[in-house]
Amino acid sequence: MLTQLKIKNFALIDDLEVHFSDGMTSITGETGAGKSIVLGGLSLVLGKRADLSSLFDPTRKCIVEAIFKIKPYALQSLFETHDLDYEEETVLRRELLPQGKSRAFINDTPVNLNVLAEISVHLIDIHSQHDSQALLQNEYQFQVLDALADNQEPLAAYQATLAAYQSTQKEYHYWNEKQAASKEEFDLKQFLFEELQASNLEVGMEEQIQTQLHTLSHIEYLQTTFGAAIQLMEAESLGIGDQLNELNRYSQGMSSTSSRYEKLQERVQGIVIEMEDLLEEFKHEFELLEANPQKLEELQAQMDHLNVLYQKHRVQTVEELISIQQELEQTLQDTLNLDDKLNALAQKQEEQAAELKRLADQLSKRRHQAIAVLEEELRGLVSKMGMEEAQFKIELTPSSEFRSTGTDVLSFQFSANKGSDFKALKKVASGGELSRIMLAIKTVLSQYKKLPTLVFDEIDTGVSGKISDSIAEVMSTMAQKLQVLAITHLPQVAAKGNHHFRVEKTVEGEKTRTHLSALSQEERVAEIAKMLSGNQVTETAIAHAKQLMN
Repeated sequence: MLTQLKIKNFALIDDLEVHFSDGMTSITGETGAGKSIVLGGLSLVLGKRADLSSLFDPTRKCIVEAIFKIKPYALQSLFETHDLDYEEETVLRRELLPQGKSRAFINDTPVNLNVLAEISVHLIDIHSQHDSQALLQNEYQFQVLDALADNQEPLAAYQATLAAYQSTQKEYHYWNEKQAASKEEFDLKQFLFEELQASNLEVGMEEQIQTQLHTLSHIEYLQTTFGAAIQLMEAESLGIGDQLNELNRYSQGMSSTSSRYEKLQERVQGIVIEMEDLLEEFKHEFELLEANPQKLEELQAQMDHLNVLYQKHRVQTVEELISIQQELEQTLQDTLNLDDKLNALAQKQEEQAAELKRLADQLSKRRHQAIAVLEEELRGLVSKMGMEEAQFKIELTPSSEFRSTGTDVLSFQFSANKGSDFKALKKVASGGELSRIMLAIKTVLSQYKKLPTLVFDEIDTGVSGKISDSIAEVMSTMAQKLQVLAITHLPQVAAKGNHHFRVEKTVEGEKTRTHLSALSQEERVAEIAKMLSGNQVTETAIAHAKQLMN
């Protein structure tokens, strides 16, 4: 419910603050007084596009703020979706800056216009003759029928299953296309994988090859130097070994004369032992040294092969080649497994389609049960509003296509006159008829679902007399279940309001301003009498006004 509206610096409004109550509120005023301006300001907080020319004072920003009580609408999840603070008293605010920028807020959190519009559509519905065109849209017609059929939960289940089904379809098409592309590249990837696999790649193998290559490339030098080293250590008299042995004898003699020299003798003995071990190592390595031109050639070929692989795959290490090999293996395996994957997805689609068909049939059954009720209620309501011979025929035709609303094809047909053929609404209903049909539909809907605040913008234009009374009665009945704001020129409609505001335009200095004032009971009588008789208010008009208000 809309509880408060503040408008600052918009069109002919300098500063306006209005408090609204539940029930039906009538808004009246002379043509050109500014009723459309108030409505235009309210439209801004609904996410409508703004125009800087609308600023009352082009040097100041325009602010429009609407406060709603939203507890009955169960919007917590919607607020969570958009990461908004949920407040039972929610404030929608729109600002137009002189520089041309526009800002929107919900409970002081900045939002874009799309979010503002998505939230506001659940809070307020502005309806004019032009807006009756929504009735011609198949989607809206389904909403009406599903409200009467109490299809909210079954429809939500169907749409959730449809989303899952469409996701499975998308996944199937993705993998199917991937399979086709993979098969084209399969042979190449298979070749690359087998080439890498045949290379017997191991971590550190390049370093091993390089070490062996370096050894075999310098075999003659190594043989010479190792031989010379061994000879140096083994030569008689002049060999290092013999000299160390001689030194060891000297140190033993020294230690025998005094314990003071035992440490020296131990050190010399350690050197002798280390020298003997070293000699054995040199001999061992020398024995391993063997010229092997064939092995050298093989190692060089291995290194050349690695370099070719590096260039082909644009990498620099064996580790990277191993990683590519693993990726290729996985890709090849995935390709081979795609048939199984696609078969599983196809089976999943079949199961989801069967569930969709079951849920769609459930929706259709409930809709068929609701059609007769909707036709009867609509006929009764439009009959009260001057369309005594009007008839409705609502038909459902099954289809094989899964749509957002099920598998039904809905035909909403209308006959305005007795004996006339039924035809689609858009082909037979006039603008005035559509307005009354829409009012009837809103009335029916209000009995089955919680509707937002309804604003009727002169939908009663062009009607009078008995029809006016009927329209007023319908609005009044509707206002027992929801908040209704009726902008009207008809005294019959204005008189049915629980509350009444008058829009008027005044000239103050060099500025023209629009004001919105709440009327007392006495002021209401005078306003409605004026609407009945014109500027010359008569006693008869006053009496008639009082009669209308009772």
